Amino acid sequence: MSGNGPAQIMGRFMSWTLLRWFISSATLTVPQAAGPVAFSLVALSLMGDASGGAAMILAITLAQVVGAVPITRLGRNQSAATFLKLLVAFRTLALAAVALCAHYQASFAWLIVFATLAGLVNGAAFGYLRSLLNHFTTPSRLPRALGIAATLNELTFVLGPVVASGLGAISPVFALLALTVLGAIPALLIPQAGNTHVEDVPHVEGSVLNPSILLWLICAAAGGSTVAAIEIGAVALALKFNYEPTLAILFTVPLCVASVAGGIWVSVRNRMPTRKAVVAYLSVMTLGAALAALGPSLATTIIGAILIGLVLAPLGTYYSLVLDQLAPPQKRPEVFALLRTAHAIGIIFASAVLTAVSLSSALIVVTCTMIVVTCAVALAPRPKEPPRQKS
Repeated sequence: MSGNGPAQIMGRFMSWTLLRWFISSATLTVPQAAGPVAFSLVALSLMGDASGGAAMILAITLAQVVGAVPITRLGRNQSAATFLKLLVAFRTLALAAVALCAHYQASFAWLIVFATLAGLVNGAAFGYLRSLLNHFTTPSRLPRALGIAATLNELTFVLGPVVASGLGAISPVFALLALTVLGAIPALLIPQAGNTHVEDVPHVEGSVLNPSILLWLICAAAGGSTVAAIEIGAVALALKFNYEPTLAILFTVPLCVASVAGGIWVSVRNRMPTRKAVVAYLSVMTLGAALAALGPSLATTIIGAILIGLVLAPLGTYYSLVLDQLAPPQKRPEVFALLRTAHAIGIIFASAVLTAVSLSSALIVVTCTMIVVTCAVALAPRPKEPPRQKS
């Protein structure tokens, strides 16, 4: 009987539900990770020009920004897990429609329309998924869980394009179907965890964008723009140092590997960083951006990318944890949707700057943005530090 007590049974239950959450978290982002390659291959097969893939990604990203808060609010009075499943099912149908249109060689405008519909629910889906994590682990283990999730997310973004390229070589439509099926897994696996609202907590109306929350959303946007500038500008960086465009991986792979390492470190450490540590992380990212912008050699630019990657998971974990504390419980899905939206805004900002000015100028703009947010965090009033959490 010693092995079948209530505590042991609950521990096994929590482990299984947490594993299902991790798998759901890793697969939810498959369409975003594999989409750029898959959409570009589809556009190339339909139009003879891969740039159409960028138009589809832009449509998805803009739709995510527009739909994040309104769609999140639609699910306030429903079970969080049920509403998340509905959002994933809606996205799956939209992506399946994209694949169907590509198969029958429909007008490219229809692919843009259905891609936009798929993007509408991305922010809200992430918000509900993240809010559900609080039900599946204890507060003391939340940093570790977020670190594991960040590591799995980076692996998804590393492997997603590789899988899309391999399947796309067989058929671009097949690659689309694969990312559609993988992206639907959360609808099958995510466990139930009650309602989105919390009992005995007063209902809060109005915007959640108070200064404390806004500060961290801006930081997330700035970090997103920094990473996007390296990833989007990787080909231009390779050309800058007189290398072949295919050697853009010299910058993206070290960044991704460093990010995975950062996620593992967060998981092992299982601590919420202090404000001083966060300022240090932001300073490291700023230094990395500066090296990428002003570095005189290939080596210094790669070191810059590594520095950026190393602090991605620690910063992302802190943003998630601090917003978890700052948000009213019944509005956590909305705040986490805003966190994902802030990251998307950062990507849009980096894309716009890279389009408007030269690569070097764009990287300098991103570096200046990081300097501003680092100073803002360093100078902002410091609330009392939460108790240090132990594993």
